[in-house]
Amino acid sequence: MANVVIYTTSICPYCVRAKMLFQRKGVSYEEIDVSRDNELRLKLIEQTKQRTVPQIFINDKHIGGCDDLYALERQGALDPLLAQ
Repeated sequence: MANVVIYTTSICPYCVRAKMLFQRKGVSYEEIDVSRDNELRLKLIEQTKQRTVPQIFINDKHIGGCDDLYALERQGALDPLLAQ
């Protein structure tokens, strides 16, 4: 099973949507809330070049945000990534 990490904030509806997709698929994930950790959030921005959450990583590969995750699902490309 894939190693999934989701960087979130506590009041983010897109984070909830992304987590719901993983839950429907029975995929466990590590959630890292950056809402109260400015240093961690700055590191995330530096790493991803994105200022928004969620930021999703599957097997240490940056997938992007919620829209990117659902695009992978629509293309049929998410399940193969999760199976690695």
